[in-house]
Amino acid sequence: MRSVKNISVPTNATIRQVLEKIDSGNMQIAFVVDNDLLLGTVTDGDIRRGFLNGMGLDDSIENLYNSNPVKGYLSQPKENLVQLALARGVKQLPMIDDNGKLVGVEIIDDYLRVTKKTNAVVLMAGGLGTRLRPLTASTPKPMLTVGSKPILETIIENFSRYGFHNFYLSVNYKAEKIREYFGDGKSQGVSITYLSETKRLGTAGALNMLPEDLDSPIIVMNGDLLTNINFEHLLNYHLLTEADATMCVREYDFQVPYGVVRAEGAVIQSIIEKPTYQYYVNAGIYVLNPSVLKHIPAGENFDMPQLFDTLIEHKQKACSFPIHEYWMDIGQPNDFEKANDEYEEFFHV
Repeated sequence: MRSVKNISVPTNATIRQVLEKIDSGNMQIAFVVDNDLLLGTVTDGDIRRGFLNGMGLDDSIENLYNSNPVKGYLSQPKENLVQLALARGVKQLPMIDDNGKLVGVEIIDDYLRVTKKTNAVVLMAGGLGTRLRPLTASTPKPMLTVGSKPILETIIENFSRYGFHNFYLSVNYKAEKIREYFGDGKSQGVSITYLSETKRLGTAGALNMLPEDLDSPIIVMNGDLLTNINFEHLLNYHLLTEADATMCVREYDFQVPYGVVRAEGAVIQSIIEKPTYQYYVNAGIYVLNPSVLKHIPAGENFDMPQLFDTLIEHKQKACSFPIHEYWMDIGQPNDFEKANDEYEEFFHV
């Protein structure tokens, strides 16, 4: 936890004074306090918005600062703090005691620094892609071109940026197309080993073919996804929470197209017109400790939800990692078209 002594300001501070604090503190944030009580935060983004609204350097921040910032408590475990910050999309988390007094700031990237990894990355690339026919009639879905290259190539490149180089590709349908394109991975600057499914094994069954000597967490991802999440943050979060398995989840909104009636017996209590419900859904990206692979039956069709159900039944720790970055499951023709339209905006070309 870092000190906030040099990045704290009173409510009557000017924008100029806050900018000086932000610049000297090198954290892109200042904290508004009164007698050590946290009243709010000011970021460089808040100041830019103030300028756009006509404010000047000598104006007070009184009507500018965020009076309801995301904050953590000293009593919270680190895993909860990281999950809170990731869920709310903040990089700096002010820490307060039970009396509301500001005691420091946690920089989330301090927990989640990028380092080179040797962990195995398993990409599930054996699906039939039935819903994308005729595009997949002669090409496996992970090899469909989005942007200027196959989906699978973009996935491998994204992992490589975070230091991952040890890949296993689970292949079945049109496997020769994938082998011919990537070979052993040297042309991509990585190492690729193939897990050949002689029959369809589901989204987890092929993991039984991994080497038995793996001793670090394994990242597993569906080969038809495009996302720009920080994979090393995901891995470090898994380690920080001491989870046996971590599932990436994404918020999904569902609107009921009718008025929902709530009743007790025959008596109507309320009518909610076209309510929207929010859920977290499986995003198709996982981190698994090698020890959990023993729960996967050999040679059988076995899916990831079954594995997580089994782990929960055995009282093993399964955690969720919320994704708020770009994520696209290319399962339908309109998804494919949308991914092509958005590729340049979210990925390096």
